Amino acid sequence: MDRSRELADFLRSRRARITPDRTGLPADGRARRVPGLRRDEVARLAGVSTEYYTRLEQGRAGNPSPEVVEALARALELDLAEREHLTDLLARPARRAPVSPQRVRPGLHLMLRTLDHVPAFVVGRRTDILAANRLARTVLTDFEALPVPQRNLARYYLLDPAARERTGDWEQIAAETVAMLRLEAGRYPGDRRLADLVGELTLRCPEFSTWWNDHRVLRRTHGSKRYHHPLVGELHFSYESLQPPGDPDQTLCVYNVEPGSPTEEALRLLADWTAPSVTGNYESTL
Repeated sequence: MDRSRELADFLRSRRARITPDRTGLPADGRARRVPGLRRDEVARLAGVSTEYYTRLEQGRAGNPSPEVVEALARALELDLAEREHLTDLLARPARRAPVSPQRVRPGLHLMLRTLDHVPAFVVGRRTDILAANRLARTVLTDFEALPVPQRNLARYYLLDPAARERTGDWEQIAAETVAMLRLEAGRYPGDRRLADLVGELTLRCPEFSTWWNDHRVLRRTHGSKRYHHPLVGELHFSYESLQPPGDPDQTLCVYNVEPGSPTEEALRLLADWTAPSVTGNYESTL
C-alpha cells in the first residue's frame, strides 16, 4: 500500500464530506471546484498554514505533533476509528505486521465453550476467524470445515453466496466489513496476506471496489445483527465486540439474545439439532 497516496485519498475524502456552512466559515465568493472543504479551509480550521497542510496531505510533512493530529481530527470531524486510521497513516516508520501465527489462548477457548448458548467467536488480523463455538459455526458457516487460509469473516460475507441469503442487511454488513479491512490496512500497510485478500475481493466481489474506495474505516464495538437460518428462520442478535487484555489484535465477538425471545428458542433448537454433527472448538494457525 502506497501510504502517501492512502493518506492523501483519506484526507480528501474526509474534507469532501464537510460543507463550509457547517463549519461556520464565512463565504469568500470564490468559485468552488471541489466538493466540501478546500485545503486552505481545513488549514484555517486546524490552525496550521495552507502550505503545511498541503505538504501533510501529500505525505511530505514528516511526523506531525499529536496536537496537530488532534486539530486536524477536530477540523475534519473524525470519529475514533478515523482518528486511529489517520494516526496510523501518519506514523513514521510504518508499523510492521507480525509474522508469527495468531493463536487463541486456552482461557479464551474455555470462554467460547462456556458461552455455548449463544454464538461467539474470536476475530484476528485481516478479519481472520481464529476460533468459534458451535453455535457461531451453525448460525454463520462452519469455519472449521474450511481450509485454514479461508477462515475469514470478510471472505465469508463478500464471497460466499450463502452469506447474501443468510445475512440480514447484507449490503450494510458487507460494507462495514470492508471498512474494518481499511482500518487494518492502515495499521499494517505492509501485510502481504492482507494485500492478497484485498486483491481477491477486488476481483471476485463486484461491490468491493466501490466500498474500498470510499476510504471508510470502522472498528466494530457493538450493535445488532439479523440472520435467516434455513432451519429456524429469523434470528435477531445484539452483539458486543471486546478486545481481550494482552491481545490487541484479537476481538471476542458475542451474539447476545433477549431472554424468552423467539431467537433464544430457535438457538435452543439449533443446539439440539446440530450437537451430534458439530463438536468442539479449533485453534487456527493463521
